[in-house]
Amino acid sequence: MKSDSQIQKDVLDELLWEPSVHAAEIGVEVHEGVVTLAGHVNSYAEKFQAEQAAQRVSGVKALAMEIDVKLVGSSKRTDAEIAASVESALQWTNFVSKDSVKVMVEKGLVTLSGDVDWDYQRLAAVTAIRFLRGVKGINDQISIKPKVAVAAVKADIEAALKRRAHTDSHAISVSVKGQAVTLSGKVHSWSERDLAATSAWGTAGVYQVINNIELIS
Repeated sequence: MKSDSQIQKDVLDELLWEPSVHAAEIGVEVHEGVVTLAGHVNSYAEKFQAEQAAQRVSGVKALAMEIDVKLVGSSKRTDAEIAASVESALQWTNFVSKDSVKVMVEKGLVTLSGDVDWDYQRLAAVTAIRFLRGVKGINDQISIKPKVAVAAVKADIEAALKRRAHTDSHAISVSVKGQAVTLSGKVHSWSERDLAATSAWGTAGVYQVINNIELIS
């Protein structure tokens, strides 16, 4: 089991290794496996990449993001300019149907709302605007429309976990209430935890996934 000091060193090294992140501007604190990133970055894209880098480090149990996005120079744009760029990016995204996602921008924070049929469509909308200039944050309020009876959802998710799991899929339990799925259990890495969530989101009829899976060293 890694000590907090070792996790801190590994996260700092991972940030230094990630070329899209200015690691010198980011501080790392660790307490009982919970990592806090603090500091300032020049874009939301850099903040996202820092988050992804920290999550790649084994031993990280949870992540708190206290990084501020401070736009400089040509990165600064008006809300109207950002909104126009977001609308254009969504129109060029194959997976998002026209007018299914609504856009609101306030002080660089983009709020997406509306209804889509699948989670991959929601992810496509978020991904399409993540690296746009001027965006300081994304508030994802897109909902998934239920499509099928939920009786088969639990069995479908468990079957997907069994097909894809690197470890014993029985270590993860699945409970369904309405169209909401709760995952619990213990895994050894963020990738296994994310795989379980992806399997749940990939099941028709699911509009919410509560991921209570714990990481163990």
